[in-house]
Amino acid sequence: IRIYLYDMQSEYFSICFLHLGGLRTALYNYIFAKKYGGVFILRLEDTDQSRLVPGAAESIEDMLEWAGIPPDESPRRGGPTGPYLQSQRLDLYNQTARQLVASDHAYYCFCSSQRLELLKKEALRSGQTPRYDNRCRHLRADQVQEKLAQGASYVIRFRLEEGVEPFQDLIFGWNRHEVAQVEGDPVVIKADGFPTYHLANIVDDHYMKVSHVLRGSEWLISTSKHLLMYRALGWQPPTFGHLPLLMNKDGSKLSKRQGDIFIETFKRDGVLPEALLDTTTNCGSGFNTNRMGRRIDELISEFNPSKITTHSALLDLEKLPEFNRLHLQQRIEDEQQCDLLIQDLREEIYQAFAEQIQDKDVLREDYIRRVLRLRKGHISFLKELVSPTYSYLWVRPSFSSQEVASLTGEAQHIASLVLKLIEERSEELSVDRLGKDLKAVAKQAKATKYREVMKLLRLVLSGQQVLSLVL
Repeated sequence: IRIYLYDMQSEYFSICFLHLGGLRTALYNYIFAKKYGGVFILRLEDTDQSRLVPGAAESIEDMLEWAGIPPDESPRRGGPTGPYLQSQRLDLYNQTARQLVASDHAYYCFCSSQRLELLKKEALRSGQTPRYDNRCRHLRADQVQEKLAQGASYVIRFRLEEGVEPFQDLIFGWNRHEVAQVEGDPVVIKADGFPTYHLANIVDDHYMKVSHVLRGSEWLISTSKHLLMYRALGWQPPTFGHLPLLMNKDGSKLSKRQGDIFIETFKRDGVLPEALLDTTTNCGSGFNTNRMGRRIDELISEFNPSKITTHSALLDLEKLPEFNRLHLQQRIEDEQQCDLLIQDLREEIYQAFAEQIQDKDVLREDYIRRVLRLRKGHISFLKELVSPTYSYLWVRPSFSSQEVASLTGEAQHIASLVLKLIEERSEELSVDRLGKDLKAVAKQAKATKYREVMKLLRLVLSGQQVLSLVL
């Protein structure tokens, strides 16, 4: 099995930064490949040169690796059927297009952009769907040769024919769309010599020996068009599976204009990759169970393609912190993963407090590990531990004598009692025992109630009066 991944939810077929829709498509391809012992291939479509984004190709692979679903073959990793950038395979596309022309399955089209624009405007004016009128498919051979000899600009179009055979989609079952009745002949080679998606992908799927293609359901109708091309070339098509779209919670379409759907944004905000994968699969289908907390190995073992439904998956990003809390807890409980968290948190502490740190012991591994273990299940993101709420863990708190006086006039007496308690209990201090001991301390104060005693301790230990302390 050779699984081919591409970003099928991009608005344009050019390299763009990876977003949630693309990550979900990648995830299902990766899981499918690993479930059945296949190869996961990343092929990047960069044939629309006007829409290339500098650095995006590298970013896509970076984010797939960060997410824990790295491709087996890709532009970066290489492979036996490369190159994996379509702009480096132009000779192969043009050779195939000429083959289609020679067999009369494609033809040269010399229509100007102005004429095509007029056709579009006229169709819209009359309430019809714009489509090419196939004018140039009727040119005689001598007319074509004359225009070519004159150096006229052209594209190559594929002849759509009726009589499409039905195909069985992995998810949507049997399908058949008579594209010739509703579409004009599609361009397969543009005027700049670059292929369109329709040609480039079937050529690459064939020569890369791709067996399965999982892509967004918006391409279900176009599959019949692609199957006509396979038949014209005498090639065996791969098995197709069209994934239901990933939508917002309210049913609206995910848009790249939503800045918060790009994977780099989630990474920057401290979202764990396993939490992001768990969230995107939990809102969808295709698994034997539907529960929170699954990691990639569990997603693979529980994957069942027959359970993928045709309904759109509604993504509720408001639940992401809860998923992240759960996976952060799992990381803290894993010794090796916790070591990595300690390194990350130490860096966060440096960046947040730097010169304010007076006691270097707060940067020791055993201290940070203790903080993480005591806060697991209470925090959703690692960066919460360097927020003002938890600053007392790393820097000495500041407070005024007026704040102390507003709570009690027995501050010195209470402080001496608490210090004595710490000295006596020493290593025996525990959360359960400490609560009882502090109540006993409060009883020894003359005019200060237990509530004020606790506020006083919170103030001097953290600089705050209301806080859930880590002790």
